[in-house]
Amino acid sequence: MDRNNGAPFTPLPKPLIRCTVALVTSAGLHLRDDKPFRKFDPSYRVIPADAHLNELVVSHTSIGFDRVPMQQDLNVVFPLDRIRELVPRGAAGAIGPRCYSFMGAQRDLSVVKEQTGPEVAKRLVGEGVEVVVLTPT
Repeated sequence: MDRNNGAPFTPLPKPLIRCTVALVTSAGLHLRDDKPFRKFDPSYRVIPADAHLNELVVSHTSIGFDRVPMQQDLNVVFPLDRIRELVPRGAAGAIGPRCYSFMGAQRDLSVVKEQTGPEVAKRLVGEGVEVVVLTPT
């Protein structure tokens, strides 16, 4: 079996059933009333965990992928409905109060790496989130 020894790995400090989970995506999603993402926008948008997927808009623009599947079902890139199913099934403890969205297809990740990424990480920790599901586009 091949092992990826270069990627950081942090084991869960407790079973998933006792962890709080949140989503972070690079699908360029936001609430309808939020400011749309611009091309190469390094900012992020906050999505309440109780938002309905029909309240979200995709402003990600890239010729690098087919947008049709995510327009048909946002769970393809932002599996909020699937995460919500984990708690009553006893597979996860809770859902964090907020999820976060970035714009994918970044040419320069320095602002995300040095500012907005750490800002979101700090917010997640402050919200008691212990597990983050990252969904790239």
